[in-house]
Amino acid sequence: MKLLFILDTVEFPLAPTPALARRAAGLLAQRGHTVHLLELWDGRTPPPAEPGCESHLLAFGDERRMNEALEFGRAGGTPVPLRLARLAAKPDAALAAVRQIALKRPRRLVAARSAIERLDAAEGFDAAVAVAAPYAGSFALAEAAVACTKIDWQMDPYAANASYSAPGAWDRERQLADAMDKLLVAPAMARYYAPGAPLSDFAGRMQVLDFPSLVPPAPAAAAVKSEAGRRRCVFVGSLYPALRTPHYALDLFRALNGPGWELVFVGGGWDNYPADLPEACRAVLGERLVITGPLPREKAEGYLAGADVLLSLGNDLDNQVPSKLFEYFAAGKPVLHLAKRADDPCLSYFDRWPLALCLFESEGTGADVTARLGRFLADEGGRTLPFAEAERLFAENTPAHAAGVLEAACAGAQ
Repeated sequence: MKLLFILDTVEFPLAPTPALARRAAGLLAQRGHTVHLLELWDGRTPPPAEPGCESHLLAFGDERRMNEALEFGRAGGTPVPLRLARLAAKPDAALAAVRQIALKRPRRLVAARSAIERLDAAEGFDAAVAVAAPYAGSFALAEAAVACTKIDWQMDPYAANASYSAPGAWDRERQLADAMDKLLVAPAMARYYAPGAPLSDFAGRMQVLDFPSLVPPAPAAAAVKSEAGRRRCVFVGSLYPALRTPHYALDLFRALNGPGWELVFVGGGWDNYPADLPEACRAVLGERLVITGPLPREKAEGYLAGADVLLSLGNDLDNQVPSKLFEYFAAGKPVLHLAKRADDPCLSYFDRWPLALCLFESEGTGADVTARLGRFLADEGGRTLPFAEAERLFAENTPAHAAGVLEAACAGAQ
């Protein structure tokens, strides 16, 4: 088959979603299919080439500059008049804003649709797969005048995404679903296709495809250990306001105050909080609290490789699972998961992982909770399971499984 994948890294050049899809596309190329990648990118950070696939780059530096000038529309920060003045100083960014905000026809959608049609006319694809989020490529494929099978691979929700207000919400998503031949959605999104749910009319086109994030850990990562010889509980990832926060972890380890353990945070997002947030914990733990800030990927992998226990921070959403979770399982390590809500969608995965402890923020930091945590750290800290065990437990999260589902969907199989 001849296949086209549409990937978008304009807002987030290092986002996991396109990387996961790119890997699955590479496996399809290894299986003998002709695979093209239409890469919508920010004009500054080129997406990596995928062996066996032919890449077509479509740059949107104007939209990147627009987002930077408007600070991605985030609350707080620079006053709006100053953002607009900054935007006006960049004519291409200002025009991008007019197209996106006033005309509701962003250049990314229009240019991507034209590129899809042009590539299909030249190649004659059997199927095209738009990877979301973001959803610009999905809406471009929906509008494209092509005869090939149209597939939308949704790893994050659109109308039901509580972290932003989706333009047009459910009506817009129903239009998108109506234009697609197949909808591949993450498990937590399947309920929106149930009887009486907003997308129930399209249940026959929907198929669940979980995150294909489970791959063997990078062997080249040099483990970063405690210089004092203590064991480490390590979080590797990004923090976000309200959505994914460090507060409970800080309070929990301050209450535990285990002299043989360090609490380590690797990654960015601390600028979303007051600078003195960690100080109450640091007053108790001292140098046993380590906050590295953002690190290059290789260095962050070293901290993950050197962890005795990995720390997972639950999202305050019931329909999104951090893909980082499967990187944790691939490492074979014990995982401490701190859930923000009772219906955390990660819980079903931790039910399968033998080396897991789930604590809920609502439980607080009393003696019973810290005793459970202390026993877990003492009993499981430093244990590992072979990757083959993770692969057995989470077979549906392997790139090979995703490639098989995509292959069948592109061929029109049910």
